[in-house]
Amino acid sequence: MRVGVIQSSYAPWRGYFDFIVSVDLFIIYDNVRYSNRKGTWRNRNRVKTSRGLRWMTVPISASGQPVIDEVCIVPSPKPWRNTHQTLLTESLRAAPFFDDALAIWREGTQDSSGRLSPLNVQLIRTICRYLGIRTPIVDARHYASSGAKTERLIHLIKQAGATTYLSGPAARDYLDESLFRENKIRLEYKSYDYSPYPQLWGEFEGAVTVLDLIANVGPEAAKHLRSRTPDVVAVP
Repeated sequence: MRVGVIQSSYAPWRGYFDFIVSVDLFIIYDNVRYSNRKGTWRNRNRVKTSRGLRWMTVPISASGQPVIDEVCIVPSPKPWRNTHQTLLTESLRAAPFFDDALAIWREGTQDSSGRLSPLNVQLIRTICRYLGIRTPIVDARHYASSGAKTERLIHLIKQAGATTYLSGPAARDYLDESLFRENKIRLEYKSYDYSPYPQLWGEFEGAVTVLDLIANVGPEAAKHLRSRTPDVVAVP
């Protein structure tokens, strides 16, 4: 069984959903510390507009680096849902399947917990249903794990009963590949290499929310998820 373990993100790009459809079990890894590093996608994503790329950001309180699934959404002068709907409308209203994309976003952002992780997960599940993705999605808290970064993942993978672990390519910087060899777990790094799809507002831009793909190609979106190049096997 092939498993993937990733933190939740807000309205993720298409590569996130390619990752989900590429595994037999997808584990939301939100029981780790929230990182405030520049470039995080946990609470934001981008849309492409006539004025260029714009951020949709969910306002949060994450001081002191709390665990991700404890990060709270905070009030803002202008309700963030209104701002995001305005940006989505500006970006995508001329697209042929804009109504599909907006309906998905509206349904997926109805979470009332006041926390970031449940909001992200609900939106991810809503998008998966539209894309026809049936990969089981579970919370990492269903498993007991401890230790440093790689050790903790190894414990999680074993408890899930997986023999192959699919990782994002950025994890090469910190994963201890020797532990996968010792534990006889195959390690692969995801390839993110995609063909352009019909898109509004000039030159193609791939690093945007998957809602852009859905708005532009609708029910055909699932056909645009797969990477053109195979995943990289690091530990056979």
